Amino acid sequence: MTPYYETLVADKVVELDQSVLDSMRAKNEGEIKKLDEKITDAEENLGESEVREAHLAKSLYYIQIGEKEKALEQLKMTESKTVAVGQKMDLVFYTLQIGFFYKDFDLISKSIDKAKNLFEEGGDWERKNRLKVYEGLYCMSTRNFKKAANLFLDSISTFTTYELFPYETFIFYTVLTSIISLDRVSLKQKVVDAPEILTVIGKVPYLSEFLNSLYDCQYKSFFLAFAGLTEQIKLDRYLHSHFRFYMREVRTVVYSQFLESYKSVTIEAMAKAFGVTVEFIDLELSRFIAAGKLHCKIDKVAGVLETNRPDAKNALYQATIKQGDFLLNRIQKLSRVIDL
Repeated sequence: MTPYYETLVADKVVELDQSVLDSMRAKNEGEIKKLDEKITDAEENLGESEVREAHLAKSLYYIQIGEKEKALEQLKMTESKTVAVGQKMDLVFYTLQIGFFYKDFDLISKSIDKAKNLFEEGGDWERKNRLKVYEGLYCMSTRNFKKAANLFLDSISTFTTYELFPYETFIFYTVLTSIISLDRVSLKQKVVDAPEILTVIGKVPYLSEFLNSLYDCQYKSFFLAFAGLTEQIKLDRYLHSHFRFYMREVRTVVYSQFLESYKSVTIEAMAKAFGVTVEFIDLELSRFIAAGKLHCKIDKVAGVLETNRPDAKNALYQATIKQGDFLLNRIQKLSRVIDL
């Protein structure tokens, strides 16, 4: 891990110990020399498969010590020696692991597209299912929680991507993304009652209470469980940068669910249901209403919340009219071109 150690020194995370650095460099150079000798021997005395394996071993060593650019270069070299689609897919997975380690989302996006193109040439279901987890993690890391939830849910029963994270962490991500992406019916069918989730969810602190209290409308318990999960979300490698956004989205979901049952409700009753003060709820809701996240209004004098949910049929009618106007304009423009 010489390159990684040098990065930590440059970022002033650790102090430079020259003797340790020299020792690490010497060890790396010695190992790379051995791998080069194996490649030369394979090229001179062995077959194509042995040559590929020797190049792959060097690629994996570069990945192991954190030499990003050399690892990517060596993986390309290995790919040039590879014929089978399945083995090419494995090389893409190694590239994706490098991308996730360094959070190089451009590299990840290009590698996912490359993997999908390879699958058009042929590929087994095990690798296709693994790719879903990689793509789901990419979507979650780039704040596309809805797509991430769908990809994770598709992979629950076929999860084998232990090189990224253990199954408990996978379930943690699945539950978190599903809560802010699915409606109540889908959440019940795909998450709350899913046997694969039920067997593991108890191993993650507060996660079971977080999920079930939301579905059972136990809002006070939900807030307590949410408070217990916040530290884990904040410290998570992939969710850390989305912590504030996720906090807002979860609160939007739970407040919307509570207000769905009422035409009007007192602020005091809502505060009591959530186990917080009236002042807190008043401040919270005013922010979400101003941002257009909640469809209600606050009658401060009467201390009442009045919901004004948008009419779905009216919204559909307006959208149809707008699309119809756009289509008529396009037809008129096309008719002018044809007339000419």
